[in-house]
Amino acid sequence: MEPLPNSRTEPDGSPTLRVLSYNIRSMRDDTDALARVIKACAPDLVLLQEAPRFFRWRKKLARLASDSDLVILTGGATAAGPAILCSLRATVERTEDVLLPLTPGLHRRGFATAIVRFAGARVGVLSCHLSLDGHERHEQAGMLLDRLAAMGVEHAIAGGDLNERPTGRTFRRLAGDLQDCYATAPWGTEHTWTPADPYQRIDAIFATKNIDVLGCGVPLGHPGVTEADLRAASDHLPVLAALRIPAA
Repeated sequence: MEPLPNSRTEPDGSPTLRVLSYNIRSMRDDTDALARVIKACAPDLVLLQEAPRFFRWRKKLARLASDSDLVILTGGATAAGPAILCSLRATVERTEDVLLPLTPGLHRRGFATAIVRFAGARVGVLSCHLSLDGHERHEQAGMLLDRLAAMGVEHAIAGGDLNERPTGRTFRRLAGDLQDCYATAPWGTEHTWTPADPYQRIDAIFATKNIDVLGCGVPLGHPGVTEADLRAASDHLPVLAALRIPAA
């Protein structure tokens, strides 16, 4: 497997970022393995789903960030599960946690969002975990696109657990407006669920069409990422992307 490009900044101020999306199942699995996987990927941004939401959730999330050499950007219980971690390379402009309309009988969903600057680029970021219900999931995709548009940024990245395969109408709705990064520049492996027997891709990273996708996929075989840790860390596999953002 060809190595994924490292984080860097071009002479014109255009940054190359590593972005990781990961459903961490409320950190109910091997948290040391989880931190090792995240740290080995050396991400600038981590879009988490199922971050801790209950007793001492901030402390648990802060420990994961620290063990991964990152800091908490936003999210957690305040976004009903999605969260964003970042490296100290990021300059934070603003953050906002968004709770989505609640459908009786279904889980509350939300978005963790932020606008950050890396070198000469300003980028909107969103982490999501969409509904298990097909109709609600499709509506949430529209809310996601509306939220990115409302950020007022030229460049944006969204990622998360879509609870749907690429052939589904919600996935296709997002891929119609944004780049499905794996489809644009496949790298690593494709399927994200389940770690013991990966057979479907239900987790993804998307980017606005003006972002250069250098590679995206499950980092199986990436230096420092072992199959044992991936199996122990969560019930999903992570998605790692390298993205070049044009400078303003």
